[in-house]
Amino acid sequence: MFTIDIIVKYTPVSLSVERKTLEEAEAVYQSVLEAVRSDSSRLIELTCEKIPDKKVAVLNHEIAAVQISQKSGATATGRAPGFVALTS
Repeated sequence: MFTIDIIVKYTPVSLSVERKTLEEAEAVYQSVLEAVRSDSSRLIELTCEKIPDKKVAVLNHEIAAVQISQKSGATATGRAPGFVALTS
C-alpha cells in the first residue's frame, strides 16, 4: 500500500489517501503536482482505496507539499512516517 500525503498551508496535520500500486500512487502524485503548478484556482478531490468512503478535497493553491511513501504493517525503513524523521 502506498500513501500520498498532502501538507496544507497553516495546517498542522497532513491529508492522506492510499493506493495499492506504485503506478497509481505516482499518477495521484503527478496530478496533485500539476494542480499546484496551475495558475488557476481549483478544487482537488481525492478518494482512498483502503477506505472507500474516505474523501479529501483541497484547494490547489493551499498545498505546501506532497509526498509518496510505502506503507506496511511496520515501517520498512525504521523511520517515523511523514516528512521529517528525527534520529538519535
